Amino acid sequence: MKTTQTPSDQQLSGAAAPAQLSLRQASADLLDVVERAEKELESSYQSLAQEPMDHAQNPNLDQQARETIDSLKYAGGNLKQAYQRTLAMEDELSARFRDMRKSRDRKWYLPNPPANGTIDWAEQQTRHFAQGINLYKLLLVCFVGSFAGVVVESIWCLLRHGYLESRAGLIYGPFNLLYGSGAVALTVALYRFRNRGRWLSFLGGMLVGSVVEYLCSWGQEVLFGSRSWDYSAMPFNLNGRICLLYSCFWGILGVFWIKDIYPRMAKWILKLPNRAGKISTWCVTAFLIFNCIMSLVTVWRWSGRIQGIPPENSFWELIDERFPDERMERVYANMEFGG
Repeated sequence: MKTTQTPSDQQLSGAAAPAQLSLRQASADLLDVVERAEKELESSYQSLAQEPMDHAQNPNLDQQARETIDSLKYAGGNLKQAYQRTLAMEDELSARFRDMRKSRDRKWYLPNPPANGTIDWAEQQTRHFAQGINLYKLLLVCFVGSFAGVVVESIWCLLRHGYLESRAGLIYGPFNLLYGSGAVALTVALYRFRNRGRWLSFLGGMLVGSVVEYLCSWGQEVLFGSRSWDYSAMPFNLNGRICLLYSCFWGILGVFWIKDIYPRMAKWILKLPNRAGKISTWCVTAFLIFNCIMSLVTVWRWSGRIQGIPPENSFWELIDERFPDERMERVYANMEFGG
């Protein structure tokens, strides 16, 4: 019989806890049990190979075979669950260990982000107002994401085309709720994988980012008859709203977000005192809501002016005066209206 080689308890006692030692030994014992079961099944295979006449003389053979099959299915289900949970434990411990080692290293240009496990522990110990992914945390993530996304895309435009161009999505300030909502969606979807391997964050980011981008494009076209991006010329696109290349970029962003950007952001949020942090969160949220309402109103009126619709009352006249086409074109440099 094949024997399984495993390190002794003395070799592992310094690195692994008793539960992990027991699991390791139990898995080795289980392999021995499976090997014995395989040998015992040889007799079942031989009985099934007998002539039909022999089966008619011994009807218990059919019943025994069915019971054995049921037992193997039951055992297989349990083993499958144990295998999946063990792989998940191994993946999480490896990720936490890798993140911890990375957070200890210092780069001359930028310190590495703190480990997500460290952030979790600090939030629990301080009973922070933005602990986990509660409403306060998500509102702050939306605000920061709306700002940071515009800054990054503006820099990318400068490096790629040699000029600065507005990438804002709101009428006041460098904010774009596409990035804010994307940041919130990534945080909610990937938070459970923050202490897991990067491949889960990549797949999750790819899926969530593509869905958010598609819905935003569709919503803009339904509301205003306009599009701010069109991937129709890109391979593997879906209605020109998303494409495979940018979906992969969303996947990379998902890894970068949950492993690098989110823990840095969470570390700074931890510095906010509970009372002042709550007040500040509601203030920036009120600003975003007002900004969003004004953006909808001004873009709606801009669309109407393009269609030759005159203002109906003094309010719309004020909007035309304060937000003329020249200003709207500066803010929404890439917006195009359908004919």
